[in-house]
Amino acid sequence: MRAVTYVRNNTVEIQDRPVPEIAPDQVLLRVGGAGLCHSDIAIIGMGDDNPLIGSTLGHEVAGTVERVGDDVRGWSPGDGAIVALILACGQCRECLAGRDNQCEVVYPRGALAPLSPGIGSPGGMADYIAVRAHHLDPIGDLDPVAAAPLADAALTPMHAINTVRDRMTGDATVVTIGLGGLGHLALQILAATTGSRIIALDTDPEKLAFAREHGADLALASDGEAADRILAETGGVGADVVFDFVGVQPTVDLAVSVVRGGGAIRFVGLGNGSFPYTAGSGTPLPWGVNIERAYGGTRSDLRQAVALARAGRIGVEVVRYPLDDAVRAFDDLHHGRVAGRAVLVP
Repeated sequence: MRAVTYVRNNTVEIQDRPVPEIAPDQVLLRVGGAGLCHSDIAIIGMGDDNPLIGSTLGHEVAGTVERVGDDVRGWSPGDGAIVALILACGQCRECLAGRDNQCEVVYPRGALAPLSPGIGSPGGMADYIAVRAHHLDPIGDLDPVAAAPLADAALTPMHAINTVRDRMTGDATVVTIGLGGLGHLALQILAATTGSRIIALDTDPEKLAFAREHGADLALASDGEAADRILAETGGVGADVVFDFVGVQPTVDLAVSVVRGGGAIRFVGLGNGSFPYTAGSGTPLPWGVNIERAYGGTRSDLRQAVALARAGRIGVEVVRYPLDDAVRAFDDLHHGRVAGRAVLVP
């Protein structure tokens, strides 16, 4: 079978690999779509000593069950399925508490990231992937190409939103910065599941037009005037919740400057922005602000995202690439030529 393989720094290629054998508790999934994420770009740019070199990439995976192991129940050939982002054990303290994105077994302290398809385990940018049945969820009649990005691009904002859902009342103002792969789904989830006023920001006029069409109450250019405009729109108080799906220095600065006292910020983007914090009066943060470094999400979050997609309440803007064009897809994403989510189609 074909597999997109990370061969050296900033380089992937299509290699021939054997179709994986499955264990008794596993399912062989014929891949229908594999999403391409900015974290994939980050992974292949980590140098020639990266332990992931030689691995098959792809952590957003959906497809059709091809074969099931002898011990598998509840799955049959032909069933549509999505693969969990985090290959949690399901038995540790965190998993049993419903925090499987913090699984102690696959995400020990100090690890780069939890074990995921394409991140420590063979990924889905291939014709087939072997997966424990425990790590699959049904997608019904969803197209696997459109469903695949739900595994991260919808899961991650869903989780970030769920951590502050109690704050997003009908009189709240929510700011979401960045309307790319994750941000365009965050906007739709906010519009579908909250009654809060939504202010969406991006530097791309086309993405701002998308925001106006998909539930934003106000769409603003993310520029030097954005903070003043948000403060003016909130009577000088600031936003109750700010989601930063970019994470570069200007967006981090914006998030910190517009959150209200007692508000919340969720930093999701991995752009290496930062802000100073002093345990005293020298910090730029208002008192009482809650900040979380959000990562991935739980199986419950994923099931919520899939349910919204199946109901037609959210949808991924997909750019399809044949699997054989994976190198071009990586290059297009790296250079900002993808609107929405790139998906490789075997």
